[in-house]
Amino acid sequence: MKPISIVIITYNRPRDLLALVQNIATLNRAEELLQDIVIVNNDSDVSYADVQAFIKAHPELPFRFLESAENLGVARGRNFAVSKSNGTYLIMLDDDAEMGNTDCLEILLDEFQRPSGDRETAILSFRVEYFENRQLQANAFPHKDLEGHRDLERFDTYYFAGGAHAIRRDMYNRLGGYPVDFFYGMEEYDLSYRLIEVGYSIRYTNRILMLHKESPLGRATKKEKQAMLWINKSKVAWRYLPKPYFFTTALLWSVEYLRKTNVDIIGWLRNWPSVFRISRVEKRTPLGTAALAYLRQVRARLWY
Repeated sequence: MKPISIVIITYNRPRDLLALVQNIATLNRAEELLQDIVIVNNDSDVSYADVQAFIKAHPELPFRFLESAENLGVARGRNFAVSKSNGTYLIMLDDDAEMGNTDCLEILLDEFQRPSGDRETAILSFRVEYFENRQLQANAFPHKDLEGHRDLERFDTYYFAGGAHAIRRDMYNRLGGYPVDFFYGMEEYDLSYRLIEVGYSIRYTNRILMLHKESPLGRATKKEKQAMLWINKSKVAWRYLPKPYFFTTALLWSVEYLRKTNVDIIGWLRNWPSVFRISRVEKRTPLGTAALAYLRQVRARLWY
């Protein structure tokens, strides 16, 4: 059994996906280290003929291109793809990405095997830079204290970059995967808190680089996506954190919704009932003393 699987969820970006599979083919020891490369077409309505032709032309690499009959979203899509993979370590990539260093597979194995203090490392979060200009992508950096951490080679943290991380399969199985009720956004926080609760850590490393083709100027945020971020982050706070953090998270993310949607007051009012409903329908499984101590140790931002 080869140690690594790569999981990619794609939706309407065939040109970017083609560049990514071509990039994967250039990685050092890809044939030796990759058990499978699972790509899930998340109910796209565009042709992936060029991608499939490249896969057919490279039988030496273990590509698997799977079709989903529905848009599973991020979390369910990854869970589905993982169920079709077999590697010990699972690399999760966005389809608009490329790996920035050809030795990333070898480094990944080295980083997972490094001693990590009292807690074993279960997730590695990669450095993310914009493909266009090689500048650090701040909103994909896995710590809110950017200035205090950006120049560190590695550090333990409390969440990870959703489209640029690797997780141990045994921990993925133990935790039950990504939360299936999160269609888009914040699934990384939910999984992170569950992992921290059972005694493991998340490590950032700048030795593995992912290049992201998102514009440095950012993308226009759809109101629906921003609402999901607000609601899902509030769910995470309710499930795992002391109750005051739920109220601050719900309030401050409502302000973020207004900021990102050009003050969409109608949408803001429409989404508040879903936020209020969380405390009535969501079960609380608050983090224990050891997990909260870990969050304090790594200087986690919990208010929002």
